[in-house]
Order: sequence, then structure tokens, then C-alpha cells
Amino acid sequence: MGKAIAIIIAILLVAPVYARCSESKETTILFFGDSLTAGFGVDPASSYPSLVADLAKKAAFKVRVLNAGVSGDTTASGVRRLAWVLQQRPDIFFLALGANDGLRGIDPEETKRNLKTIIQEVRVKYPDTVIVMAGMLMPPNYGPEYTAKFKAIFLQVAEEEKTPLLSFLLEKVAGNPSLNQPDRLHPNEKGHEAMSAEVWSFLKPTLSKLAGPPPQ
Repeated sequence: MGKAIAIIIAILLVAPVYARCSESKETTILFFGDSLTAGFGVDPASSYPSLVADLAKKAAFKVRVLNAGVSGDTTASGVRRLAWVLQQRPDIFFLALGANDGLRGIDPEETKRNLKTIIQEVRVKYPDTVIVMAGMLMPPNYGPEYTAKFKAIFLQVAEEEKTPLLSFLLEKVAGNPSLNQPDRLHPNEKGHEAMSAEVWSFLKPTLSKLAGPPPQ
């Protein structure tokens, strides 16, 4: 009888520890971007950040997605609103700004400085937050010199700040009429589905490192 009681006590002591270990950690992903991230012209549930959350949950990850996309945002306005956004601590900070800088013909060096400022300020406030970035391209009608300089700044920032880079947020969407709204600038629902698949493939390794592999 005494031996049986000892075994039961041992099981009760170990069980809570096992339960805690088996619980996967909820990971907060903050998407910081412009209208592409906000989901301009589509239902919020159809925006690529929301669809990434769905994909993560289908893969048995516990995630909380914060969509901090604001239509019309430039990197400069992103710098100005960053402190307010960072009232919540993200585990992953997905930086997706720059498109409106390019469309407005802003000097790429200014865009580069702002991107670096955002990354550095996030790191100062939350040193453990993993920062990743999405690049952007401009259409050829902006001229070869400007488009080349604009493309280069994302690679430069990624190298200088040691930030993982998704080379082009609209890789599978840009220039495809069936995936864009009539303005040819903003993805439709199918376009956001294509974006979410690319972003999810990009984020999954980072999420696995932070939260551990999902249960089988």
C-alpha cells in the first residue's frame, strides 16, 4: 500500500510539469505596414495577416496576430506612430513599409534611414523581439535608376541590421490582373491568399524556433 501511494504522489508531482512542457507558447506577431497590410478593399478577415494567422493555427501553432497596417502610411509616418504601436510587445515584428515612399518618389536614402530607425527603436524597447522585413519594388515606369536604388535599400537594411528579408511582398501578385483590384495596386482576396502563402512560408521557421514545433 505504501509503495502504491508513493507512486501516485510521484505521478501527481510530475504531471503538472509535463502539462506545462506540452503546452505550446502563444506567439504574438505584429504586422506593421501600409494599405497592403491593412487589407485595403477587402474584408479584414481576408487580409494577408489574418490569413497567416489562419495558416498558423491550422499548423497547430498558437498565435496572436496584430494588424498595424494603415492605408497611406510611409516609412516616415511609421516612425511617428511606432511608439504607440509598441505599447504591446510582439514576439515577431513584421516590417512591411516602403511602398508609398516609392509611389511618391521619396529619396530612397530617406526611406532607408526610416526603416533602420524603426528596426533600431523596436530593438531598444524589446531586445528579444525578432524583427523581419518585407521588401518592395517599383514598376519600370519610375525609371531604371530610381527602381534600382529603391530595390537596393531593402537589401542594404537587411544586411546592415541583420534582419531576415522577404525579398518582395507582392512576388506572386504584382502585375497579375486576376489577383488585383481594378486600381492594379491593391491585391484582391485571391491576391491576399497568394501573399499569405508566401509570408507564411517565410515566417514558419522563425515561429518554430520561438514556439517549438507544433504537436504532431
